[in-house]
Amino acid sequence: MFDFGAGEVLGLVVLALILVGPERMPRVAGDLAKMIRKVRSMTNTATAEIRENLGPGFEDLTPSDLNPKTFIRKHVASVLDEEDERDGKGKSGESAFKPQIDPDLL
Repeated sequence: MFDFGAGEVLGLVVLALILVGPERMPRVAGDLAKMIRKVRSMTNTATAEIRENLGPGFEDLTPSDLNPKTFIRKHVASVLDEEDERDGKGKSGESAFKPQIDPDLL
């Protein structure tokens, strides 16, 4: 998620040590850890509520599924699969219909 290297982390620690001071650093680190735990708890609760409100069939929903590009790709793929099944081709066969979809639009 975050692309931090060892150098960046070390730089942030040194900066925090300078700004906060060595005396207050343990307390600030503890407060930061509590805040991170609280944010994680809130996001887990919100995710659980969203899954509960969506109902059955959405248990495996991920945030990337809500991306419009992903939604369109899945919908187009399902429509093409349905057309192949109607034609009796299945997933392994080549369909006579070759979709001309510009990948930049997806």
